Amino acid sequence: MLIFLHNLYEFVCRLSDTFTDNRNVSLKENNEQEHRESWSDLPVELLEIIISQLTLRDNIRTSKVCKRWLSVALSVRKVNKPPWLMYFPKLGHLFEFYDPSERKTYSLELPELHGCRICYNKDGWLLLYKPRTMRVLFFNPFTREMIKLPRFEMTYQIVAFSSSPKSPDCILFTVKHVSPTVVAVSTCHPGATEWTTVNYHNRLPFVSSIWNKLVFCNGLFYCLSLTGWLGVYNPVEHTWSIRIVPPPRCPDNFFVKNWWKGKFMAEHNGDIFVIYTCYSENPIIYKLDQVNKEWVEMEDLEDVTLFASFLSSHARTDLLGMMRNSVYFSKVRFYGKRCISYSLDRQRYYPRKQCHDWGEQDPFESIWVEPPEDLSNFNWEG
Repeated sequence: MLIFLHNLYEFVCRLSDTFTDNRNVSLKENNEQEHRESWSDLPVELLEIIISQLTLRDNIRTSKVCKRWLSVALSVRKVNKPPWLMYFPKLGHLFEFYDPSERKTYSLELPELHGCRICYNKDGWLLLYKPRTMRVLFFNPFTREMIKLPRFEMTYQIVAFSSSPKSPDCILFTVKHVSPTVVAVSTCHPGATEWTTVNYHNRLPFVSSIWNKLVFCNGLFYCLSLTGWLGVYNPVEHTWSIRIVPPPRCPDNFFVKNWWKGKFMAEHNGDIFVIYTCYSENPIIYKLDQVNKEWVEMEDLEDVTLFASFLSSHARTDLLGMMRNSVYFSKVRFYGKRCISYSLDRQRYYPRKQCHDWGEQDPFESIWVEPPEDLSNFNWEG
């Protein structure tokens, strides 16, 4: 706490050079008494500017200094909402949405999704594929907005997109196995009349399949193969390469039946995380070190929370309570009352002894999605 306050004080001193108001607060560092006086005399406006720049954890620490700081910290505290888990019905059009923070389930009729296969989710948009017509389209489940794309045969391959389809920078990317040394990369964007496909040769062995993982990070598409090799596509330069990064180390008994279902990949602020799970072991989480070209095992996520599902995984910061520094999986136990999660702080699953055998789960039955801003705007079915 003392180190944190000292660093915060130094920031205040630097900021004071360009901040003045009618009270002309003095931030001199002559002695300890002046330090105490300057802290107590900081104007509310300056405190709001400073504390609003802090992370949730530091905001909570700051609120313990005094009642005045508590009031300011609460007024500018930003708490993010976790994604919701969207379940696909076996029959009908009634979709369920599970909120892991409130442990509540909502239902919503979405007849627009009839005959569709959900492929990916990002920025509140689902990417859908209709196998019978080969139609590809974007759909927002809460605004009901739909954006159609050119038809494309997409049977045994994964697909991702870079940003909201409303963004001019939105690009769709998919990669398909052609031979042990060749992959076909196909791209498209909203407003295009057709997909563009180019074959690329691999200098290193890379097998592309529907079990691979895709994320978009720092302007590049990263594709993790079944065996852990990392393919990278640059949509601006139209290049494909295999990074010379040794694959992440798997758990000792990872290679069991359906082992490929227990692997997930997510992106957060330029960092790429990979999660390996195994029925009888705690999950192993790696972060890609781009400089040293290696996967580094993580013992702490530094308050990042990962939400893992087969189709797409996500990351969040500034969540309240025990949700921080954890991994939430796309499975709910105890009659829909609790999501299976793993806490890195406590090194255990919740609920206890509920580690899940992903080989038993249908990987296409659920996906994490952005929650609606206001529930009152929707007619929920349950």
